[in-house]
Amino acid sequence: MRRPRVDWMTRADDAILEFLLNEGNEPLVANPATVEANIDYKISHVRRRLRALQEGGLVDYYNKDRGLYQITDKGQNYLTGEINSDEL
Repeated sequence: MRRPRVDWMTRADDAILEFLLNEGNEPLVANPATVEANIDYKISHVRRRLRALQEGGLVDYYNKDRGLYQITDKGQNYLTGEINSDEL
């Protein structure tokens, strides 16, 4: 299935979600700096996109005090194309 596209999403979002899914294995927990070090976007953009992805329910805090994020079930379903655009 194809991944749904919505107006608020950017190309960076897929890269962030794919990194947090850890190539289909056990989901990773990471802070923005770790995400930035592993994808081709600046940290300021990664931070903005993580907030947007959190608002969309695709990522959530694993530990808010440490700024650690993880992909949600909804985020995993987005990557596999199991949800449609109206669910985003």
